[in-house]
Amino acid sequence: MQVIEHIQRAGGTLFSYEIIPPPRGKSAKEIIDIVKLLQPFDPPYIDVTSHSAEAQYKEHADGTLKRRILKKRPGTISICGIIQNRFKIDTVAHLLCRGFTREETEDALIELNYLGIENILAIRGDETNYKKPVQRDRSVNNFASDLVNQIDDMNQGKFLEDLINAEPTRFCVGVGGYPEKHFESPNLKTDLENLRGKIHAGADYVVTQMFFDNAAFLKFKTRCREIGIDVPIIPGIKVIDRMSQLTNIPRNFHVDLPDELVDEISANPKHIGEIGREWTYRQCAELLNAGERNIHFYIMNDAKTITDIVRRIQ
Repeated sequence: MQVIEHIQRAGGTLFSYEIIPPPRGKSAKEIIDIVKLLQPFDPPYIDVTSHSAEAQYKEHADGTLKRRILKKRPGTISICGIIQNRFKIDTVAHLLCRGFTREETEDALIELNYLGIENILAIRGDETNYKKPVQRDRSVNNFASDLVNQIDDMNQGKFLEDLINAEPTRFCVGVGGYPEKHFESPNLKTDLENLRGKIHAGADYVVTQMFFDNAAFLKFKTRCREIGIDVPIIPGIKVIDRMSQLTNIPRNFHVDLPDELVDEISANPKHIGEIGREWTYRQCAELLNAGERNIHFYIMNDAKTITDIVRRIQ
């Protein structure tokens, strides 16, 4: 079932979850165990992230460096297939512009379609230390709106090559939104115009970057509605449970941490897990009281903390 159908048919609050593939060299058992923890909470869908290839360097005994190009976390499509077909939970496969040609994207979409996966999160992706060379007979999507256009074309039976009697796909497309604006945008107004462009290209819903101040999300949602973005906007929530996240999250995700939260953690660093869980619980309660009926958790690979919070909310 499509994400948009889950939203339209929901009788209560929907809690969705986002996980990452295991590192290269690990088995799928870690992911299976996480899904088993989530399964009793009837998740409508689970997102699985995607990652571009990166350059890794290894020094040899003679002092020379050898470069290898690889993905640290491959397996997005396979994991989606496991979750959807073994656990009967709908999945959202993340697809990136960066690091993938349009031809590779079309092949990935065909595979996902064969697996019965109907949901895609279309994102540009972060810059890495490796820029893949593009052959002359290949093309790329430069922006998320371009990727949305490609998926929308396939939903109309339009493939990169003219195919006779090509059957249309049936993908529901989500895109990212940034309550505190994307760090590359000069201001929130420009960022919102870019988001509107993704919706006009065919996106069905928005899921936001993590945020820790509900006021920022509610203001963002209001401004979206004011410029005609009328698709569902799902708030993205993350629990802080490690001191390193006080610097890593602002640096890597370009979001602000409220003074109150930082002060409380700084005064009681040994209780950071408890403080983070309580902050997230209050965030969720406030969002539900404000009328939100969909919450997306960035659990990565720590399901226990989130299931404890969801249990309290329910």
